[in-house]
Amino acid sequence: MPDSEALPRWRVLLLAVACGLAVGNVYYAHPLLDAIADSFGIAPASIGVIVTVTQVGYGLGLLLLVPLGDVLDRRRLIVTQLLLSVAALAVVGVAGSPALLLLGMAAVGLLAVVAQVLVAYAATLSRPDERGRVVGALTCGIVIGILLARTFAGLVAELESWRSVYLASAALTLALSAALLRGLPADHRRDARPAYRALLRSTLSLYLSSRTLRVRGTLAMLIFATFSVLWASLALELSEPPHSLSHAAIGAFGLAGAAGALAAVRAGRHADRGHGRRTTAVALVLMFAAWLPLALLEQSLLALVAGLLLLDFAVQAVHVTSQSILYAADPEARSRLAGGYMVFYSVGSATGAIASTAVHAWAGWTGVCALGAAISAAALVFWAATESAPRRGRPIGVFDPRTRRCCAAHKKRPSGRAHRTDRRSAGIRLQ
Repeated sequence: MPDSEALPRWRVLLLAVACGLAVGNVYYAHPLLDAIADSFGIAPASIGVIVTVTQVGYGLGLLLLVPLGDVLDRRRLIVTQLLLSVAALAVVGVAGSPALLLLGMAAVGLLAVVAQVLVAYAATLSRPDERGRVVGALTCGIVIGILLARTFAGLVAELESWRSVYLASAALTLALSAALLRGLPADHRRDARPAYRALLRSTLSLYLSSRTLRVRGTLAMLIFATFSVLWASLALELSEPPHSLSHAAIGAFGLAGAAGALAAVRAGRHADRGHGRRTTAVALVLMFAAWLPLALLEQSLLALVAGLLLLDFAVQAVHVTSQSILYAADPEARSRLAGGYMVFYSVGSATGAIASTAVHAWAGWTGVCALGAAISAAALVFWAATESAPRRGRPIGVFDPRTRRCCAAHKKRPSGRAHRTDRRSAGIRLQ
């Protein structure tokens, strides 16, 4: 559909809900790690492998599945991925061995990348002047889905079992696929399956051609490593004395994180107005500062709530800003940009989870907070260094399914008024 058509609010809401439910499948395990460890006899120091395997699957999906959104009928691709997700969730729910559990988790992660196909599709359906708001709404849906997944998982596990969480999600995902089949417009484009290998090569070439992708991707890796450090160990810490909280109580802390995410929904609008750098800088400072109240968990649960609000607000603000900037860079490569960017996210989440549970077993909550603060400081230093460095990024490559080649979006940089007019689509003014 052309960018000039307005995206109805009900469709934005449907897409945001779909994004939240789809990516929430990856995060149900966080408040359930102790229960899953007991069920399969996995040591607490190693249980982070559940999260890591899921994120590895997610990373593979970003590289192998998300780019298809640039050449295939997106509605058909989205519905197919959701139906396959139903099967993967069912496998996790009935898994009788650690091997089958890990296989199912990897498949859940692989197929959860449908959320990124949805975001890229929404960016295509929306007008340029509302793209940041729409991307912000969907990204907010993703983050709220991530955080409320913990609340949902804790409540269902308290009432039934951890397996019921995944079986219930399978039923919800099935209903969602039917809603999207009816609610999404048809994407009448000719399938380009013979060009798949060239499409993957063009995705990899984006890392070389786009400085914006490299910088924003590295920030995504660091902020989501911080995010994962917090949430992967929080359930382990709160389930132990002196807190000894139930799964439902632990999952309820996801509500605090969701409130922080909602507070950052306007970040995409600031990026639309050219304030992406300022928003990023302020959010990174807040992310580092959040670890002070988080470190006071043993003294006060209210301090924990304050830290969750602050950290999740900061992560959401940087994430929304980065995506808004990337999706404005090249309309023809949005799915590949989404996949390329989120690979960094997946690497950060996977690394943060396994490091967090290992550090928690060795140094407790104090060690976890020190690790999170160190990664947050690294993100801030990296941003300051990139801001002071000269910008020499080349235009993003555009994949043409007719020629099956990736070519430069613009052979030369426009000047004067033309440059100001085209800067959204050409991605020349990097933020």
